[in-house]
Amino acid sequence: MFRVLVRLLLVAASAMGGDLHAADGVIVIGHPGMRPIDAQTLGKIYMGRLIQIGDIYVTAVNADPGSKVRELFLQTYLKQDEGKYIGYWRVRRSVGQGKPPREFSQAIDVINFVSTTPGGIGYIREEDYRPGLNVLLR
Repeated sequence: MFRVLVRLLLVAASAMGGDLHAADGVIVIGHPGMRPIDAQTLGKIYMGRLIQIGDIYVTAVNADPGSKVRELFLQTYLKQDEGKYIGYWRVRRSVGQGKPPREFSQAIDVINFVSTTPGGIGYIREEDYRPGLNVLLR
């Protein structure tokens, strides 16, 4: 009975054009020693309006454009879609007000960057979380 239920759930998720992991969510991680932040602060960081928290300069990184984790992050924390976010940074960059966060295609690359870069902030899917990561926002 359990296997039948699991198969039905997989078929239903596939039919909706998504996957079961889409509901997992996104975890924002930071360099060890950084303190948790709120969604408003996170938004300012990813929009280039905040570069320092206390005495720590922050360096945010993104997942690749079009990735599911980036889509979830933009929807959840920035209340934007990919087009608006890219357009925002295109304008900011053209008027000399910064450049968008660096992009990584793999969660392990985000984890390694954040773990080794003082002030590093990134995000991963819950399924990529591993013990010892410094969670700033969930």
